[in-house]
Amino acid sequence: MNSDQGGRRPGSNVSPFPQLNNLPKLPAGGAAFVIVGFLVVLLLVTGLFTVGPEERGVVLRFGKFVRTAESGLNFKLPFGLESVTKVPVERQLKQEFGFRTESAGVRSRITTKGLDGESNMLTGDLNAAVVEWVVQYRVVDPMKYLFRVRNVDETLRDMSEAVMRTVVGDRSVNEVLTVGRQEVATLMEEKLQELADQYESGIRIDQVVLKDAQPPDAVKASFNNVNEAEQERDRLRNQAQSAYNKVIPEQRGKALKRVKEAEAYAVSRVEVARGEAARFSSVYSEYRKAPEVTRRRIYLETMAQVLPQAGRKVVVDDTMRGLLPLLNLDSPPASVRKRDEQ
Repeated sequence: MNSDQGGRRPGSNVSPFPQLNNLPKLPAGGAAFVIVGFLVVLLLVTGLFTVGPEERGVVLRFGKFVRTAESGLNFKLPFGLESVTKVPVERQLKQEFGFRTESAGVRSRITTKGLDGESNMLTGDLNAAVVEWVVQYRVVDPMKYLFRVRNVDETLRDMSEAVMRTVVGDRSVNEVLTVGRQEVATLMEEKLQELADQYESGIRIDQVVLKDAQPPDAVKASFNNVNEAEQERDRLRNQAQSAYNKVIPEQRGKALKRVKEAEAYAVSRVEVARGEAARFSSVYSEYRKAPEVTRRRIYLETMAQVLPQAGRKVVVDDTMRGLLPLLNLDSPPASVRKRDEQ
């Protein structure tokens, strides 16, 4: 029985391979040309590579570090003799602790589910605090980053968590949650960089951002009550200090004024006494020169001071008789009567 059309055998569903007898034959040397072309293409594919503008290539030859490749088009030994690992050296990397960013954008979505083990901290005064932070870093030495530490990203995460627990454990809960947050972040950055240099990880810590620090939800209400009480205490203390600053300096000023007045009075009395003593000494020296003249002058000066205060006096001769009663000697003068009435 003859075969079916298309070269099928009777009773078989398998078609035979088409005959290639009619294909054109390559000219002499054509096979070698094809092989050489294939090798050139394979050489280019396996030997050329590009490094991005934010990256640096680490070239390995049989697993051994050979050199680093800058950004742009580079060449390596083909056919797997050399391999390249690209490391982002110009890109800022980050690690998040206590939360994860699910989607970044205008409204970023973050989650804290299942991350309590990272964020729960114990402060130095044996209080609990929930601390969330971000470590921003860069790769500055690709060779150390790849070969000095195994799984450097996980190592950095473990170092960050250990350093943060150490820093928080040296401070009170009020320092961590309020006034000492910037100090905690700064000290965390310094200690983490020291540890990264000690491990020769090849990374540089750019910044540690303390995103959030708050008490646990179970004690948040009590903590708020304590804060309100402390604020009230501070308010009353400030009021008392204000009253103190207002009253005490005023009384100190009055006391100082009294002291100065007493000192001035003492100086005045001393100077007056010295003046009187000097005057008496001068009068006495003049008296010794002319006793009679000085005695008369003193007498006259004294009488000039005494007589105006003695009232009206009439001096008559004791031998005089029949004095007219017109003088009204029995009645006191008007100035004396007015003084007595007062």
